[in-house]
Amino acid sequence: MPFFPSFHMTRLVVGLLASLLLGSPAMAQAPQTALTPGAFQPAVASADAAHASAAPMPSFASLFRDLRQDVKHLPSVETAIILGVGGAASLAAHPEDTDLTRRASSVPAVDTAFDGGAALGSGMVQGGAALATYMIGRAAHDQRLAMVGADLVRAQLLTAAMTQGLKLAVGRTRPDGSSYSFPSGHSSATFATATVLQRHYGWKAGVPSYGLAAYVAASRLSENRHYLSDVLFGAALGVVSGRAVTVGHGASTFALTPIAVPKGAGLGLTLVGAQ
Repeated sequence: MPFFPSFHMTRLVVGLLASLLLGSPAMAQAPQTALTPGAFQPAVASADAAHASAAPMPSFASLFRDLRQDVKHLPSVETAIILGVGGAASLAAHPEDTDLTRRASSVPAVDTAFDGGAALGSGMVQGGAALATYMIGRAAHDQRLAMVGADLVRAQLLTAAMTQGLKLAVGRTRPDGSSYSFPSGHSSATFATATVLQRHYGWKAGVPSYGLAAYVAASRLSENRHYLSDVLFGAALGVVSGRAVTVGHGASTFALTPIAVPKGAGLGLTLVGAQ
């Protein structure tokens, strides 16, 4: 039985999730304009440069002290919307979970193409890269890089805590028979990283970062480790965590909005205002 007949449903679910995971409530609050790279990137760069120059070099102690403030940022309308959409998308995908994972993991070419996702999305790689970014920033006396690294570290700590807590609470069995399937930790970790990078550096970093996160999420199905609903809600957790640790960063952001097309769905990229 081919893998692709259910792909239109999958694209629609992912499109609905992405529209609010990346854009959030700003889509309803800010005027929309055409996406022009020349006008967009300088605004983000100048805003973040000003923020970095006004803030002190983040200390080791601040990595944990600032987590308290990050947790306070979690309860919000934005978080409710993102997790609500993530939950709705997961519920929509649930009836197809077993079939989609079985098909994805039974195609050798798909499995081979996504082999790198397991390592790329692991907590050791994501957390290690975050800590390395922070350490390099401090060693080079690069305040902005150190701030990005600090945000990455805190985003990983925050998303890991929420993800592991839900895994223990839900106790869903994985497709391969092992434990703690929901939500996907690989998905939440990589989407947290992508969100932090997008908030600091804008769409030029956001597009490839979210692309890599989507690759990791898809790999969890091809490796028979997760269901689609696991990775969708994991992505929502990651975005929420990344946004919580970067409140005040970035002059603008972009939104992916679902577009209906014959026999399927597509995504549109739209510039939205400051958050």
